[in-house]
Amino acid sequence: MGFADLWITGAQRSDLHEDPQAIALASGATDILSRVRQVNDLKAALAPATLAYAMTARPRDLGPPVCDIRQAAQEIRDHLASHPENRVAVVMGCERAGLSNAQVALCHRVCHIPANPEYSSLNVAQALQLAAWEIRYALIDPDQSLPKTPDIKPDPGKALATAEAVHALLEHLEEAMIAVKFLDPLHPKKLVPRTQHLLQRSHLTRDEVDMLRGLCTAMINTARKAYK
Repeated sequence: MGFADLWITGAQRSDLHEDPQAIALASGATDILSRVRQVNDLKAALAPATLAYAMTARPRDLGPPVCDIRQAAQEIRDHLASHPENRVAVVMGCERAGLSNAQVALCHRVCHIPANPEYSSLNVAQALQLAAWEIRYALIDPDQSLPKTPDIKPDPGKALATAEAVHALLEHLEEAMIAVKFLDPLHPKKLVPRTQHLLQRSHLTRDEVDMLRGLCTAMINTARKAYK
């Protein structure tokens, strides 16, 4: 998701970046694993942060303000944009016990993932992935939300059809409907204007207009043979 500053507090071993299981679970992101920072306590890890979120599913009687992950992502975007030296931390507890009240108190916000209340406790990897995704989506340029294929030339057939092309299609379709006796030109009712509204609402491409014009031609040719 584009984040590379990983901190671990209170680890039982100092060579996590060499652990075979950690390497396997990193799924190729060994560069991030090799740069992991290990400190003795959470207070030291949060020293550079100007805004910290404690991820927890448990309600607290006393503690920082609570928000959901989507709201947090918007706050993080605004906070990072407000000053170039701002730094945000997302804090996860251990798998077994989560975050203690003292650890939560070190953070500025409590952040909640609105999962099914009957199964609200997620494992660390799931919770972190959801948090990272929401934050990334809030931070990226909307134009970067889908993968690009810059080496492929734009397909002219995918361009939107002009109003002139759609109007010609409507006339052709009207002719085809008359040919197959679906439309009575003496009693058209509202069939033609409804068809017109349908075509205009559909934002047809050039290829789609050509396809429908081909269908109209086939309908007309078939009707002429059938009604000789």
